[in-house]
Amino acid sequence: MSTLLEYKCPCCGGAIKFSAVLQKMLCPYCDTEFEIDALEGYNKDLKEEKPTEMEWETSSDNVWHEEDGLLVYVCKSCGGEIVGDENTAATSCPYCGNPVVMKRQFSGDLKPDYIIPFKLDKEAAKNALKRHLKGKRLLPKVFKDENHIDEIKGIYVPFWLFDADADARIRYKATRVSFWSDSRYNYTKTSFYSVVRAGNIGFDIIPVDGSSKIADDLMESIEPYTFSDAVEFSTGYLAGFLADRYDVTAENSVERANQRVTKSTEQIFAGTVEGYQTVTPESTSIQLSNGKAKYALYPVWLLNTTWQGKQYTFAMNGQTGKFVGDLPMDRVAYWKYFSIIAAVCALATYGIAWLSLLM
Repeated sequence: MSTLLEYKCPCCGGAIKFSAVLQKMLCPYCDTEFEIDALEGYNKDLKEEKPTEMEWETSSDNVWHEEDGLLVYVCKSCGGEIVGDENTAATSCPYCGNPVVMKRQFSGDLKPDYIIPFKLDKEAAKNALKRHLKGKRLLPKVFKDENHIDEIKGIYVPFWLFDADADARIRYKATRVSFWSDSRYNYTKTSFYSVVRAGNIGFDIIPVDGSSKIADDLMESIEPYTFSDAVEFSTGYLAGFLADRYDVTAENSVERANQRVTKSTEQIFAGTVEGYQTVTPESTSIQLSNGKAKYALYPVWLLNTTWQGKQYTFAMNGQTGKFVGDLPMDRVAYWKYFSIIAAVCALATYGIAWLSLLM
């Protein structure tokens, strides 16, 4: 049996949502604001009250039942059925808009250690998309003028946060290039060097996306998050947003974390190799110690739009506002632009050749 956590306004009984702007719980019906801690205390008191028990044995469906991997919930506010998969953790009723938090998805080992609350609201995500489209010369004009958002949703994405100490030794291949000439020839000399760097480096809060539904590279592209804004997890922050529990375990995320550690270590150590034209890692040896993983939820705005039968997904960091997403290209405009550049280059080459002849 799944349990549901709903936040009802103590003043009017309406469904309360977390406001990213106010950083408080807000009732959209009576505009009453509540602190998270105060509302948690109120709900705790309500749970301690014993309801009247006048039950009869009847045949009835459970609130939740499972069918082919799907979970069906009957909304307590309007009676409508909400269908979600086994990883759905927070959603809203499509009929009455009541926020729904599946409490069982955040119990025991499934409970996150931290959550970074949304700092930016839906309007900020819409404005970010407009800025993203502005000034793109090769973007089809119709797409920009008639663009409509098929879907926009604020979702808490599960992340594993890895901490570790690394003892690393990296060997680089480096080169130095020198040039000189005499009356007959131009000379180029390339010298090759083997450079070794070794030392200890600590890593804190390496994020790895714990959801298989969202591409890792998309989530990495909206980093970084400011972890100082993270707070101890409370389901109150989920009200009014979507959320998924992790379906990629910490053990299965280790390889991704190792890749990020290796890449970062190579880049940091390479920054200490100076005085060379090129520096390329040849051999990397890293021993990790004190490795730990924490579970957190990070805020993300996802926007989807369709153009000529193809779906385009945009993502915005719900804390910092960093916005990314691929755009369609106007091929006619591209070839016009390419032709202009080619013509300019040809004229420049012709001018240089003409001057050479004159000289």
